Amino acid sequence: MCRYAETPYKVHYVCVSCRRSHKYAWDGAEHLCTSCRHPMVFAGHDFAAPRRRNDSGWTAVAAVLGAGLRYEGFETCGCGREPKFRPRTRAQVRQRRRLAGRLGLPAAEALTARDPSDLG
Repeated sequence: MCRYAETPYKVHYVCVSCRRSHKYAWDGAEHLCTSCRHPMVFAGHDFAAPRRRNDSGWTAVAAVLGAGLRYEGFETCGCGREPKFRPRTRAQVRQRRRLAGRLGLPAAEALTARDPSDLG
């Protein structure tokens, strides 16, 4: 049975510039930031926001969301339990981008690699 099909879970929406995250119903509507009133970005079911003062963490969040990735620890329906890796620091993002440029890989593929040595 599907985990997310049974209960209407709320999902995370993020405003990277204000460093805010809120949970709203997954209704396809545009949700505005409560601070700057700009549209928030859909971040997924399993997003864990870094603290507001954590510059490195928010840089990693901006890179992941900018690459078109989401924070999903499960398959979209909730059945699969294979956790997805996302970088948590600026150094992890920088290392994966450097390797992606060297190997000619897309940024999204490089950011999902748990270990950078897997890319080569």
